[in-house]
Amino acid sequence: MKIHNPFRSALVATLGVGLGILLITSVQSLSTVLLYVGTALFLSLGLDPLVSFLERRRLPRWSAVLVTIVAVLGIFAGIILIVLPVLVDQISQLVSQITVIVSRPSLLGDIEEWITGAFPNLDVERVLQEAQAWVIANLGDITNRVINASLSVVTGLFGAFIVLILTIYLTASTPSLKRAVYQLAPASKRDRFIDLSEQITDSVGYYVMGQVSLGVINGVLSMIFLSIIQAPFPAVLAVVAFFFSLIPLVGTLTGSTLIVLVCLIPGLGSPATAIAAAIYYLIYMQIEAYVISPRIMSRAVSVPGAVVVVAALAGGSLLGLLGALIAIPVAASILIIYRQVLIPRMNEL
Repeated sequence: MKIHNPFRSALVATLGVGLGILLITSVQSLSTVLLYVGTALFLSLGLDPLVSFLERRRLPRWSAVLVTIVAVLGIFAGIILIVLPVLVDQISQLVSQITVIVSRPSLLGDIEEWITGAFPNLDVERVLQEAQAWVIANLGDITNRVINASLSVVTGLFGAFIVLILTIYLTASTPSLKRAVYQLAPASKRDRFIDLSEQITDSVGYYVMGQVSLGVINGVLSMIFLSIIQAPFPAVLAVVAFFFSLIPLVGTLTGSTLIVLVCLIPGLGSPATAIAAAIYYLIYMQIEAYVISPRIMSRAVSVPGAVVVVAALAGGSLLGLLGALIAIPVAASILIIYRQVLIPRMNEL
């Protein structure tokens, strides 16, 4: 290819590279905002089936959205009211015990005596001196980490509030947003585009509602069973079971393992309680996998097991826990496009 004006070609190429760098930098700068918007969109699509259900019961859109949002906020407020008093009580007990231990005049002597008894060949005085020197040398770093952790908590609460506001807005304006997006498709292919888009949004919505339903079932049954076997803090452990059930693939197993370990804590549970909880969760996971989950997820797009594993790992690596939650409905959406767009087009060639 003959280049008539090398300077102009170089200038255009440089501007193209610069524009690409600018776009990449802008996306990186807006990553937090894009994460908030993506989370809110995911949640609004999950709430849309419930809103549509209320609309079919002759409620206006604004009223259905209001009822749905109030119900969701009421559920989370109830969870907080269940967990918070127990946490405050346990933290108060922990602080009081630490205060009693620290206020003992012979604390350092007791620590030195315990270390000497546990490790008779260890130079205890040198270890204590090295530990004291390390604490003094890293005091500024420790303080900065504590401050950063506090700021992260505040930022997380602010982000949760922003996501809540965006979720309410997107849920209320979902039909108008869909119509605006549909207008971008060519008129000759608009019907097909609308059909695929509705399938994708319905799949995401049913997936979210299905995961929440699984979490509610696990939480309620855990509350009943843990109360029967007199496990420690059954309400808190039921909330743990609920939240871990929202995580696909390994959530129920991880939550069940944590609950069994809590039942083993001396002074709170007992080996018999832990064994009973372990047997219950082994049975429940089989029933959930082969009976409950297929019935609840029947309206969502079926995703092969290997795709679920790969999607969850990829989403978790990119966006953490949120990425693992979003990855499976995204994979389901890609499968819809693959099955209904790519394969028919390849068959026509």
